[in-house]
Amino acid sequence: MTLFDGIVARMVKTPRLAVNILERSGDDPATPEERTVVFVHGNVSSSLFWQEIMEDLPGDLRAIAVDLRGFGDSETAPVDATRGLRDFADDLRATLTALHLNSVHLVGWSMGGGVVMQYALEHPVRSLTLQAPVSPYGFGGTRRDGSRLTSDDAGTGAGGANADFVARLAAGDTSADAATSPRSVLRSSYVSPEYATAQEDVWVASMLSTKTGEDNYPGDSVTSTSWPGFAPGGRGVLNTMAPKYFNVSSIVDIVVKPPILWVHGTADAIVSDASSFDLNQLGKMGIIPGWPGDDVAPPQPMVSQTRDVLEAYRAAGGGVIELQIEGAGHAPHLERPGVFRRALLQAIGYIKPANEAAPPTEAIILKSED
Repeated sequence: MTLFDGIVARMVKTPRLAVNILERSGDDPATPEERTVVFVHGNVSSSLFWQEIMEDLPGDLRAIAVDLRGFGDSETAPVDATRGLRDFADDLRATLTALHLNSVHLVGWSMGGGVVMQYALEHPVRSLTLQAPVSPYGFGGTRRDGSRLTSDDAGTGAGGANADFVARLAAGDTSADAATSPRSVLRSSYVSPEYATAQEDVWVASMLSTKTGEDNYPGDSVTSTSWPGFAPGGRGVLNTMAPKYFNVSSIVDIVVKPPILWVHGTADAIVSDASSFDLNQLGKMGIIPGWPGDDVAPPQPMVSQTRDVLEAYRAAGGGVIELQIEGAGHAPHLERPGVFRRALLQAIGYIKPANEAAPPTEAIILKSED
């Protein structure tokens, strides 16, 4: 009941693990790579979230969505957080290799945006579409220039996960009885308050496919002498984005620069300059006691960091388009599917860009209220 009409699932065997992918039943496996689009989901989700946009793409494109390890129906394998997001990026490479694909268009959402940026550091890519991506400097614990606040990244990683949310994930809770239930978190954090859909049960099922534990979500943590008293361990999903393990700002320096589309909403509760998932922001708001102040523990300016790195990417010769969608939350492809689809088709060169006169290295900011 979670697969939409025309969407099929199959398991791809790789030397690393068995990976579940979604495809459209009518797509031609012989479709050229320049017309192949691969979607990578974010944290606490799966490929199921991509089905609507996959259905809406033109029929002469090939659309593939991948389940990362420990999510969806892919094999559950430990996540080595000390490698940042490389376990996921390496799994993606193994999957594409098994599908006889080398250079395709990659679309990454949230954590998946970090995965595809990590992938692009080591492998050829035709284009990158980053939807509400994790900052190139990781999640939490950095100043605007990417410098780390503490030597152990206090306040980032698995220790910041809500224990009741994790327990409800593990129990398969489909209710909206508590603010920490997956359905309630979907409504409050993944999308804007105005979003409504008949597919909510599918999105919740996708969230509940997350494998929990210290090797997967959220991971392990260690104590810290710095506020708020914990730091990331070396295992599990949330620790992969701790700044000591994850930093893809060197994407600026890759020689062959794929064009980048950056899509984000102004009402994003997760990735923003005042994220409600950033422990320092919660301390500043008085939700977590003992916050030592902006000089010691400032909130991470996530969107500003991404803009800075992509501006440097543009200055180094790469093409960048920023699409800022007014009022959209963390999932613009769900909330503004027409706007997202049009921008994606432009990014992959399927239709002409909105501003044909702009040189490929010009920074174009499109603000949409559609």
